[in-house]
Amino acid sequence: MEDVIRNHNALIFCSAVLLAGLFVKPALQVRAAVAQSAAQKPPEAKLQLTSSSFEDDSALPANYTCAGADVSPVLAWNEPPAGTQSFALVVDDPDVPTKTVIHWLIYDLPPATRALPEGVPTKAKLPDGSRQGKNDHGKIGYSGPCPAPGAAHHYFFKLYALDYQTGLKPKATAADVEKAIKGHILAEAELIARFKH
Repeated sequence: MEDVIRNHNALIFCSAVLLAGLFVKPALQVRAAVAQSAAQKPPEAKLQLTSSSFEDDSALPANYTCAGADVSPVLAWNEPPAGTQSFALVVDDPDVPTKTVIHWLIYDLPPATRALPEGVPTKAKLPDGSRQGKNDHGKIGYSGPCPAPGAAHHYFFKLYALDYQTGLKPKATAADVEKAIKGHILAEAELIARFKH
C-alpha cells in the first residue's frame, strides 16, 4: 500500500512539474521575444537644425547682420518626433554683459514645416499661420547681430518641437514664449553662429 501511495505522490509531482513547464516556458519565450523586439527597434532620430547660409559654430556672413541686409538666414531641420504639433524658434546672444539679447522669436510654425527661407518677412503674422514676437531691438521678427566692437559674440538658433500650438498672439515677448513652451518640448536642436565688427 505504501508503494502505491509513493507512486501516486511521484505521479502527482511529475504532473505538477510538467504543467509548470508548460506555463513557465512560453512566458519566458514571450518575455525574451518582447526584449528582442525592443532591442531591434531603431532609435528615434535626433532633431537637427542646419543652415545653408553658415556652418555650425562659424562666422555669420554680414548679410544676416546690421553690417549688411540684416535678413534672416536659411534654416532647415529633419523629421521631428511623433506628436509634434508646432515649432518655436528663438535666437539669442548670451554674450552681452547685462542680459541675454533676443534677436528673433517665431512660434506656432505648422508641424509640417521643415525649413525657413532667407529673409522671412518681419511681419507679426505670416501666411502659414505662424507668428513672430518682439525682439530686444523693439522690432517684430528677425533683427541680426550688431554687437559693440570687440570680441565675437555667439548667436544661438534654438528650435523646439512642441506637443501643442502655443496660441500666443503676435508680438509676444521672450518671457511669454518661454512660459508657453515650458513642459511642452518634445525635442530641441541648436545651431551657433559667431559675429564681431
